[in-house]
Amino acid sequence: MDALRTFGLYGLTALAEILGCYLPWLVLKQQRSAWLLLPAALCLALFAFLLTLHPQASGRVYAAYGGVYIVAALTWLWAVDGVRPVSADWIGVGLCLTGAAVIALAPRS
Repeated sequence: MDALRTFGLYGLTALAEILGCYLPWLVLKQQRSAWLLLPAALCLALFAFLLTLHPQASGRVYAAYGGVYIVAALTWLWAVDGVRPVSADWIGVGLCLTGAAVIALAPRS
């Protein structure tokens, strides 16, 4: 259950980060309203806050989070950009999640 909670929190963190970066992208690349920068800033603040909710050392949290972020980014690629990831992407996701799990879930003394 602890692993599920940890990776669920990483998933929410990744969504906040991606959305916080995607909204300025819409403003700069698709000439959307500059008002989108306000929710973008809130999303990035939420992203930073969510990272603080993990009990491990910050560097370990960031390292494990990186693997989950890759999964979220490829999911975003598929769901929002409409580009289906290829088999090499999924192999990379498996490798990254394996590494993230080792970092996040290994027993510590």
